Amino acid sequence: MIKRTLLFGNPAHLSTRKEQLVVKYPDDDQKKTMPIEDIGVVLLEHPQITITHTLISKLLGNQVAIITCDAQHLPQGLMLNLNTHHKQVAQMRHQLSATQVLKDRLWKQTIQAKIKNQAALLKMNNIAAENMERWASKVQNGDPENFEGRAAAYYWKCLFTDLIQNFKRGRYEGEPNNLLNYGYAILRGAIARSLMISGLLPTMGYHHSNQYNSYCLADDLMEPYRPFVDQLVLELIRTEDSYTELTPSLKQDLLKVPVLDVIINNQSSPLMLAAQQSAASLAKCYSKEEKALKLPSF
Repeated sequence: MIKRTLLFGNPAHLSTRKEQLVVKYPDDDQKKTMPIEDIGVVLLEHPQITITHTLISKLLGNQVAIITCDAQHLPQGLMLNLNTHHKQVAQMRHQLSATQVLKDRLWKQTIQAKIKNQAALLKMNNIAAENMERWASKVQNGDPENFEGRAAAYYWKCLFTDLIQNFKRGRYEGEPNNLLNYGYAILRGAIARSLMISGLLPTMGYHHSNQYNSYCLADDLMEPYRPFVDQLVLELIRTEDSYTELTPSLKQDLLKVPVLDVIINNQSSPLMLAAQQSAASLAKCYSKEEKALKLPSF
């Protein structure tokens, strides 16, 4: 079942009754409800939202990722269930004891899939990408020659070339980086949720290792999924008159990230379900039950 992603962008009181999420808006006497079991991600954007502790507990108990936003309405915090897998201790032990050789092999697979997806997106938009396909085939364990960086430089130079002059990818750069950042935040939450469900620590990555980053593993595994967000953003800037600001309409469009179609294991799947397959395969790689990650493609 595909879980829903909910955005609360106005003042509201969120509570629970009979396994339902109950929403009460200040100017509306009617309460709206939704089964908690149908929810995958909740974004709390407005500063005047209140939420009961019982609801938080029930959401987390149903593996819902709760994302809070800052004063600029951008995703800031992420809350996940810490007790999600029947063999969680064993899974985490395998993860923490992973050798550098295994980590490097996982990163190779991750970067190869990412570059291939970037190349596929470029080719879908009639942009030459044979060089990127060649770079993907040359990636070695750990990517010591940094083909990821080489591919990224070419990719971002070309992706928006017919729409934006001198585009520069960066968290604090001009639009449409605002759309990319928001979409990546939704993606990160979906990936982190899948990792926790598989009994893994999203903090301990196989490549990312920033001591100030609590979601290094999520940042590792989300890499091949980023081009799907890029595709969505590309479609938005081609159809929207303005995207300087993250309007409620644009945010609603970006909330579609968890249900974007991807190909994984030779089958079409919503991104959120594919992320669960990727996370489960990663857990099996750590436990040496499998050697290859299941990663998405176009």
